[in-house]
Amino acid sequence: MKPWVQQWREWSVSYRDRGKYTPVGVAFHWIMAAVVMWQLVTGWMMQRYLVGPDKLEAYAAHSEVGLTLLVLGALRLLWRLIVPGPINDADKQGWRTTVAHATHAIFYALFTLLPLSGWAMWSAIQPARELRLAGIVRVPAMPFQDMSPEWQFWILDVAEDIHVACVVLLAVLIPAHAFAAVKHHYWDRDDVFEGMFPEVPDTHGHPGGPNYSQPGEPSRPPSEAD
Repeated sequence: MKPWVQQWREWSVSYRDRGKYTPVGVAFHWIMAAVVMWQLVTGWMMQRYLVGPDKLEAYAAHSEVGLTLLVLGALRLLWRLIVPGPINDADKQGWRTTVAHATHAIFYALFTLLPLSGWAMWSAIQPARELRLAGIVRVPAMPFQDMSPEWQFWILDVAEDIHVACVVLLAVLIPAHAFAAVKHHYWDRDDVFEGMFPEVPDTHGHPGGPNYSQPGEPSRPPSEAD
């Protein structure tokens, strides 16, 4: 194992032992959630634009944010492989745990299929133009320019079908995911919902509250913490 991987895992222990995601994992979750909601809203809005330069620019901006989401998803998956998530109450519920893990896998698949299908749609419209990842890094169009118009139209049609199907599935999974999180917090009264929220250090400078202790140290009794 690489030394830096071991260092990251050791750093994450103090969070994982308390059923918490690391600040990096929390940041990935909420940033990607905001980007996904932005994409859903702007994707719906740009369908109402009249055909013309404004609509084309809206599609370009939407595609560029989509590519950013693709990179974020890849980085988040890499982080998850380096630093596994915590074992909390959601991992002890039998078939419901299996469904939750499957849902997370579907989310990762959607974060891949949606940007790639959108990129393919953009690239199939000729003359194809490059995009800019996060508005900065140049990304060339997929190499469809030398294909016949029939093949370009077929690619556009298939990519659009995939994109729409993924959007519908995402629009269903997001409220289901949110409902499950709320249910865990208010109905089941477990630690799942809290595990994905940032921690605010207390007056003692400990992220887990006044009774927090580093791994391997004895917990501080309330009388010593006050």
